[in-house]
Amino acid sequence: MTDLFRLTAKQLTEGYQHGDFTPQEVARAVVDRVLDLNEALNCFCHIDSERALADAVESGKRWARGAPLSPLDGVPVSVKDLLLTKGWPTLFGSLATDPDQNWDADAPAVSNLRRGGVVFFGKTTTPEWGHKGATDSRRHGITRNPWNTALTPGGSSGGAAAALASGMGPLAIGSDGGGSCRTPANFCGVVGMKPSHGRVPVWPPSTWGHLTTPGPMARTVEDAANMLSSMSTPDIRDPLTRPDNPFDAINNLKGGVAGLRIALSPGLGHPVKKEIADTIVQASARFGELGAIVEEAEPNIGDVSELFRTFFFVGAAVTVKSIPNEKHALLEDLYRQVAAIGAKISATDYAEAVRASTDLRQRMAVFHQTYDLVLTATNAVLPYPVGMVGPAQDSEGKWDNITSTLFPINLSGQPAITIPCGQAQNGLPIGLQLVAATGRDDLVLRAAYAFEEAAGLANQMAPI
Repeated sequence: MTDLFRLTAKQLTEGYQHGDFTPQEVARAVVDRVLDLNEALNCFCHIDSERALADAVESGKRWARGAPLSPLDGVPVSVKDLLLTKGWPTLFGSLATDPDQNWDADAPAVSNLRRGGVVFFGKTTTPEWGHKGATDSRRHGITRNPWNTALTPGGSSGGAAAALASGMGPLAIGSDGGGSCRTPANFCGVVGMKPSHGRVPVWPPSTWGHLTTPGPMARTVEDAANMLSSMSTPDIRDPLTRPDNPFDAINNLKGGVAGLRIALSPGLGHPVKKEIADTIVQASARFGELGAIVEEAEPNIGDVSELFRTFFFVGAAVTVKSIPNEKHALLEDLYRQVAAIGAKISATDYAEAVRASTDLRQRMAVFHQTYDLVLTATNAVLPYPVGMVGPAQDSEGKWDNITSTLFPINLSGQPAITIPCGQAQNGLPIGLQLVAATGRDDLVLRAAYAFEEAAGLANQMAPI
């Protein structure tokens, strides 16, 4: 039998249905895989094998009766350490968080999946409060990329992506406030999606407001689509949930891309490493072969890095303000520096940023009247060494030099997905990003599925 930890969520539930194996056997295989690899990669900051196995037993009983709660019943799922999970500490990657609390609530994305019978087995590492594009923290240490352990898996959902790429679970809940699902998914060769703002309910409210949203991470597009369908069930704790929820991400997933108009913009007007840009151009030809109309075109985005920093820095300042003064020394230097800058931003400047963000949303809505999708590189660079904020040649370590194709989409609130599309000369994965108009999460999933099927790149794992 194929190692159970290598199977996708769809393959697992098909196996449950046919009686080939049980959820308990799968949970045991995944937990064993974590125990084998976590010391080397440091993907998990909390493991609960006892609870996972108990939940898997209950799932097995439901499958035996022919009454699963959802298409994901019995599938192991990990949770990023930024999302509340009932019964487990959520430490936000920070020494300033007291683990001795009543952890008695789930974030909506977690509770929605829990109602569908998934098996939660652990929490994945993140940098402190998800504030940077590499996954390391004073609380949890350094998380490593399974394709090359000297390199970062990216951030801030780095633990989730590295776990997926090494077989430590088929599904993971991440979150994306400036590329935090998409960068790690790209660096680790898996699928990561930032849904439309409001698609997945958020609670407690994020200090980064409309920038951030939970997102599905998986090794196939279809698994990510099934995840999103479950995660997007409305929740009264988030009054800003999209009015078209609940969302069926599977409907028309296999509809293809014939006739769709795709704007090719490898860097959204910014420099991209040549090896990456060439791979994206080659991938665009594949969409043409599938019947899409691909044209080089630049969305009217411009340089929105300062706009993003305004929201990001103010959000950090609000978070730090909520932490008792006597614990500020426990925070990492970079995070305190970012928060200090945010504390000096005026209300007038923030209001102007809100106006500029709204203007960006309007410009992108107009652009999508002509083009159904935008095709870009996911990141402008390849993975860089652990312990660094950015690549060596970037002396300032600015994340916007790494995520220039990503954070504008957080500002605009649109759905975007990254999927593997090739490999660099050094064997590291390269991913492409697809972006659609706000609310058209179905379209990015449909196009991603078509490419994944044609390219034969589903369910990739690192050779570890």
